[in-house]
Amino acid sequence: MHLTRRTFALASAAAAAATPAAAFDGRKPIVIAHRGASGERPEHTRAAYLLAIEEGADFIEPDLVVTQDGHLIVRHENEISGTTDVASHPEFAGRKTAKIIDGQRIEGWFTEDFTLLELKTLRARERLPALRPASARFDGLDAIPTFQEVVDLARQQSACCGRPIGIYPEMKHPAYFASIHLPIERRLAEALKRNDLDSVHALVFVQSFEPESLRNFQAMSQAKLVQLVGADRPEMVSPEGLRRIASYAHGVGPDWSLVLPTAEGALAAPSTLISDARALGLQVHPWTVRAENQFLPPALRRGKSPGAHGDAEVVFKALYAAGVNGVFSDFPGLAVKARG
Repeated sequence: MHLTRRTFALASAAAAAATPAAAFDGRKPIVIAHRGASGERPEHTRAAYLLAIEEGADFIEPDLVVTQDGHLIVRHENEISGTTDVASHPEFAGRKTAKIIDGQRIEGWFTEDFTLLELKTLRARERLPALRPASARFDGLDAIPTFQEVVDLARQQSACCGRPIGIYPEMKHPAYFASIHLPIERRLAEALKRNDLDSVHALVFVQSFEPESLRNFQAMSQAKLVQLVGADRPEMVSPEGLRRIASYAHGVGPDWSLVLPTAEGALAAPSTLISDARALGLQVHPWTVRAENQFLPPALRRGKSPGAHGDAEVVFKALYAAGVNGVFSDFPGLAVKARG
């Protein structure tokens, strides 16, 4: 079976009334593969996305940054020394520099200083090799994907698997990219239109930490929008903060600790975030549940190694019981299993 762009878009719309992956269907919460199955393969690689889909993820998440020649590519940050082998390329040694990104001084190599052709000569590697040595064994195998390649992969895998696979792109540092005349919003809106995915019914969520970026995007696209919220911004998910979000977004993506606080090292009762959001018609998609002890409350850790897996299933099940509409995870297979 081959899906064209048009039939892929129509399949996405039909799925909105037919499958657990559907947006707003009120049934099973969606599982969003955070940068792919990034706990098991180097993040944002074809291998990570394919494994996530094999494990049952409903959506795959590409983080978007921009190249010097204006292409959308998929990296967690525009600084790429931690996720590629750029430092081992002598031809790019002179591109190392320091920049102020969102108020922080960062040193390294930046996507906006490379053309797409140049970036395609690099290979991806595990960002947390000490914590995830099994994933690091796949270093050097994959190139940096473009956004279009991720859309195409989702389309191809939807056909192969017989179920729709959604995409959940995040616009990274949109204010910074706008300041250097490489705005992400317009490029992403145009890409969704080219792929017949510019619809509230398509299996697409567009996310950002920057409210102004989402408001700008709202004027360019009909896609569903999700406001990301860090643990250090609890005021954004207060009743008043959620009312502001509801004026431009379809959902909120909070750090999962804003849904499930901890007390004395263990999970406490859920906050009112979900009921407050639901009253405003907002979906809630918390991020990011990881399996390693380093990312879990003390009561859920197993053994002494930071990289050993603790009892993440408790977190998944507590989030599902609290009524979330979806959950981000580096280990989508665990999220699917816990969902049942």
